[in-house]
Amino acid sequence: MRPVSRIQAAAIASGIPPVEDAAGETWMMTYLDMMTLLLVVTMAMLALAGKGHARPQQGVPPVFTAKALTSVEAPGALLLVPQPPSPEPVVVEPEPEPVAVVEPEPPKPTTQDLLNELPLDQLGNDIEVVTNDSSVSFRISSEILFPSGQSDLNLGGLAVLRKLLPVLDSVPHKLIVAGHTDTQDIRSARFPSNWELSGARAGSVVRYLQANGIQPDRLAAIGYADTHPLADNSTPEGRARNRRVELILER
Repeated sequence: MRPVSRIQAAAIASGIPPVEDAAGETWMMTYLDMMTLLLVVTMAMLALAGKGHARPQQGVPPVFTAKALTSVEAPGALLLVPQPPSPEPVVVEPEPEPVAVVEPEPPKPTTQDLLNELPLDQLGNDIEVVTNDSSVSFRISSEILFPSGQSDLNLGGLAVLRKLLPVLDSVPHKLIVAGHTDTQDIRSARFPSNWELSGARAGSVVRYLQANGIQPDRLAAIGYADTHPLADNSTPEGRARNRRVELILER
């Protein structure tokens, strides 16, 4: 008895008269295998599509979602490299500027401070001490220092200046020696006017002070003639008061 193939068996079972296949059943087997594979793939795709509508389990993300399958990326979006988030700017607080400490200036010495520095107790009565806002003056009559109409110190003048030396040497301040005359004109070969006489008398005192230890850079000699009177030149007493030498100690 001739064997029956699967195709003929299937045809007999379905009531279809069997057809003789001269080429055999090889192509039919391939065809059935392919159909079976397509059926399996179709069922798998349907199963996956059905899971996309189901609620995903917690902690397990869905493989495909409707939003993911229908979303359209912008052109070239897949080529963009994700950029790292920009770091927040670091605000650097400026360092506080150093506060300059201004030390207060020492107070300027007053005339009273200058007087307190001077040993005035041994000056005697021939030297008059005069103070103002900026200096201390030692006023000496020209009648004590010089002969009349002359600029050379006499013995009495040398003795008075000798008493003044410790006072002037106790401080480092500038010392101006100013010569003054009255309004009586003097006309001689040595002193054509009171300007020369007053300047020469101031210069004689400066030379004496320098010779006795007072630093020369502290000294200055000025002749004022009769331009700075202290009293009325119309009286003998007033003219005698105006003839003087003043040693001005600047603080």
